[in-house]
Amino acid sequence: MIIADTGFWVALADDADQHHKLAISKLEYLKEPLITTWPVLTEVCHLLLKRRGIDAELGFIRSYHQGAFLVFDLNESHNDKLLKLMEKYSDLPMDLADASLVILAEELGNGQILSTDQRDFQTYRWKNTYPFHNILLEQ
Repeated sequence: MIIADTGFWVALADDADQHHKLAISKLEYLKEPLITTWPVLTEVCHLLLKRRGIDAELGFIRSYHQGAFLVFDLNESHNDKLLKLMEKYSDLPMDLADASLVILAEELGNGQILSTDQRDFQTYRWKNTYPFHNILLEQ
């Protein structure tokens, strides 16, 4: 499975986004299913509604409804890890959505991600050791 961050989803839906064509082209060749988290889903809905309006937000939710991607559920066992990650990376700072994706990578045992965020996902480490591999921005 490949983790999808907020920036990827927004770029995919927003033809005015600088990463739109790249997101479309990467999605076309991917063979693995995509997965994200509820905090990312919330962030994407907020940004799409603000930038592109209700039709873009509904289109995104329809794609989820149709099974285009999976959503990972955080649970109470993740509470301590969320706080520790956000404290550790407070200098960036790390938001809830990004912290949830680090936890997702740890659960999957895989740091493959689609993200427009070059700085943060080059810095974050899952299981405190492993770097993310940003498929979207690789050459």
